[in-house]
Amino acid sequence: MQQDSITEHDKRHAKVVAYIASNNAADEREAAASLRPLLEAFMRVAYPQEFPPDTLLGPFLGLCRQRLGKPDEILAATDSAELQDLLEYANKFHHDTNAAYKTEIINDQQLQQFCQRSIRLTPDDKIGRSNTF
Repeated sequence: MQQDSITEHDKRHAKVVAYIASNNAADEREAAASLRPLLEAFMRVAYPQEFPPDTLLGPFLGLCRQRLGKPDEILAATDSAELQDLLEYANKFHHDTNAAYKTEIINDQQLQQFCQRSIRLTPDDKIGRSNTF
């Protein structure tokens, strides 16, 4: 693969997957900081009509909740709840949602679980497929 075709999303995804495989303490902060942008980039590509470029993940999640059980449902209830849980964790390590994100204490077991859950919710083979995970 040519280096110029690798997106920031690809790099973040690779960091999270590498952290899952290695559990290397030196990579914890970078993996944790990659979670929110990873989720956001995936949802933006998977649901471009509902999640246009100038919106944030929180309002997108609110829209998902509003449409639960309706014909225009975006995410199933379990996926909406999972995204909410992942977002709450990921926000601890994001500059827009936590001024102290650089010093937030990281529990390696918890990070490992949230990284695995994030990858399960954002698999590469789901983009462009059905709305259920």
